[in-house]
Parts: sequence; C-alpha cells; structure tokens
Amino acid sequence: MTRKLFGTDGIRGTANSEPMTAETALKVAMAAGRCLRRGDHRHLVVIGKDTRLSGYMVEPALTAGFIAMGMDVVLVGPLPTPAIAMLTRSLRADLGVMISASHNPFEDNGIKLFGADGYKLSDEIEATIEAELDRTNGRVPPHELGRARRLDDAGGRYIEFVKSSFPKRLRLDGLKVVIDCAHGAAYKVAPTVLWELGAEVVPLGVSPDGLNINRDSGTMATAAMQRAVVQHGAHLGIALDGDADRLLVADESGKLVDGDQLLALIAMSWRSTGRLGGAGVVATIMSNLGLERHLAAHGIALHRTAVGDRYVVEAMRKLGSNLGGEQSGHIILGDTCTTGDGLMAALQVLAAIVETGAPASRVCTLFKPVPQLLRNVRFAGGAPLDSAAVKQAIGAGERRLGKSGRLSVRKSGTEPVIRIMAQGEDETLVATIVDEIAAAVLAAGEAEGRAAE
Repeated sequence: MTRKLFGTDGIRGTANSEPMTAETALKVAMAAGRCLRRGDHRHLVVIGKDTRLSGYMVEPALTAGFIAMGMDVVLVGPLPTPAIAMLTRSLRADLGVMISASHNPFEDNGIKLFGADGYKLSDEIEATIEAELDRTNGRVPPHELGRARRLDDAGGRYIEFVKSSFPKRLRLDGLKVVIDCAHGAAYKVAPTVLWELGAEVVPLGVSPDGLNINRDSGTMATAAMQRAVVQHGAHLGIALDGDADRLLVADESGKLVDGDQLLALIAMSWRSTGRLGGAGVVATIMSNLGLERHLAAHGIALHRTAVGDRYVVEAMRKLGSNLGGEQSGHIILGDTCTTGDGLMAALQVLAAIVETGAPASRVCTLFKPVPQLLRNVRFAGGAPLDSAAVKQAIGAGERRLGKSGRLSVRKSGTEPVIRIMAQGEDETLVATIVDEIAAAVLAAGEAEGRAAE
C-alpha cells in the first residue's frame, strides 16, 4: 500500500492549501480514529503544536475529527515534538499529534502522528490512514462524542522529564549558555530547563508572533546564535528548530558543530561509562565518513539508514541500539526518548563540558570531517531524477568517487527540492560532481517545463 499524503515526516505543505487545509485535517483525524481505535475503553488523543499562526486552524479541525469518532482530546498548546511523544506515553493515550512543519517557514505546516508507544507511525499504518480518508463511516452517536480539555501542566511535566536525563551529581552553575529557540515550540521550556539546572541563560528567538518561526533564527539560520556566543562570552550556544526535535551547537568561539560531531561525542561519553549499547550507533547516508571512521577506530559500529529520523529510530529498535541521529541535528537517545529531542541532546553535551572541565571546542570536535558538500536544487514539478541525463551524471559521479567517497541524490520528502550530497578525499572533485549533477537536474526541470507548455 503506497503513501501519497504522508512524506518522510508526516504530512506537510503550505497552510490553507492542500493538503494542509482544515478539511483534510478533519479527514485525517477521522481516518486515524477509525484505524487506531483498540478495544472498548475511552480513547484519548494528545494534540500539541508549534507557534505558527495556522496552528489555530489545524488544531480545532483535528479536534473535531477525533471527537466525531468518539475520542477524547487533550490539548497542550505549543510544546516540542518530543514532548508530545512523551506525553502520549505518560497519559496512556492512544495517539499523539504534533502540528508543525519543523524547520520550514511559517507559511508551511504539518501533522505528525505518534502511536500509543510514543513512536512515529509506520509507513504501513500511514498508508492505511490514507486509504480511509474519504470514508465517512464510524461516526459515533451523539451521546458517545468525545470531549476536549486543556492540560495546564503539560509544559512542567516535560521540563521535569528533560531535567531527569541530566546526571543528578552535576549542575550547570558557572556556565553561560546561549539558547536560540527559533521563536518556536520550545520558547518557554528550553530556557527554563537550562536556568533551573543552574546555567546563566542568554535566550534568543523567544518572542513568537505566529509569523516569525525559524525566521533568521534556529538551526536554519545560526549566525545570530553564533554571534551571541562570542558577544556574551558564553561557554556554549544551542540552536533548536521550530519544533525542537533537533539542534546545532556552537563552541565558545562561535564555531558551528553539526550532528555528526554530537553523535561522536555522546557515543564516546556513553562508551566510557558502559551506557552505549553493543549494537553501535545508527545514522543516515548523509553522515560524514569521518564519523564512521572515528567510531570504527574505537570499535563502535555505524549502521546507516535512509534520510529521516523515523528511519533511524526504526533501525535502532530493530538492532537494539540506544543511540542514533542525523547530521542535521536529530539526536535520538533511545534509553529515554522515542524521537529526536534537541534539548535533551544539548544536556548531554553540557554534561560532558561540566565533567571534563574542557571548553566546548575541545569536547565537541572529535574527528576531522571528510570534505562534504550538500546542495539543494529546487524544481517546479515533474520527476527530474527520472531523466536519463541526470541518471548518467549520478552514475559518472559514483564511478569517480569510487570506494573512497559517498554520493546521495534524492528528492526531499518535505519540500520540492532535490538534495545532492557528495563526500570524498578530494574536495575539488566533490564540488565538481555536485555541480555537474545540479546542472543536469536544472536542465531536466527546464525541459519538463517546456514540454508542459
């Protein structure tokens, strides 16, 4: 069964245009209700959101759909995606829903669904929900309609959950930390966690207005955070994305640290304390070869998956791994989390800084990356990857890189772009290969556009 509505991270699109309309949200809720009801108990759904203006449209539409199917709804307001996963399990809910388009601009929005176990729904379940979209059966009689209520202490519950992951023998006293919340879902909880653990906090991106989420802030625009680290003499800078399920870090000099280095840091830290599972670390095809070589040198296996934190989590569960992530900053701490949690991952970095007494520049840089280049090529429509010329350029690139490099060319599951990534020992060759494939993709798109006229 195929999926058309769901991408690699739920449903996503421009707000108030298909598929991100109130009508489709209503249908999705009703279809999910039909597919996921289990037993004769009173069913419960947890719904959270980020700070986008369109959340006010999507939230009530989803609520109405679930209530029509006889399911009660708990509304928690703006909270990080990992908080919704946690609350779904904590409240023994049947389903969790996060309304967010993650790092995308405010014009977009999305719907992410979590099962009762706190994990994102599988491709198969999402396909089943899609198949149910246009059915209207299953509505309950008036006396069985669900009810909606707000959970006022949801933020406090999540704050305590995150703090519990920080070693109890440690404090952040004496550390100055810049935290950029991207005017998103973590704008209240993230600074609070750091402050309560003892840090001096310099907050950025904590004034959401419904339109400014991810604008010149967060993981997609880290310059302001990097400058603030230097200006305030901070020990560490942290940038979260709009729904706070991923992070990037800047050391005390303002130098950016990506998810690969953070994975290496946590893996080595956990290995030294016996916490790292024997199955090794899970990452995607985008992770740098330098990470793979560094882990291998210390006897730690690296398993690769398709791009998307959901696929990382699936592999972790299958292999029995308790650590995985993406270069983009999704870090999954499997002992406590069912999805990426930027704030909890940041606490692992801060714990290493406190324990070693070393600066972030030393703690967070464990290996030298292999030259790597990523380029996103936007296309208007069609299927440029089906072009013979594009396939030829990709094949030529793979042959030139050989076994000493990696090449990945894929269509994004969240926006209309082709993502081209190459890495290898020869930086000039890597750039040339990316340029040639990008040119082929652009030419294929232009050709399709002329053919459609």
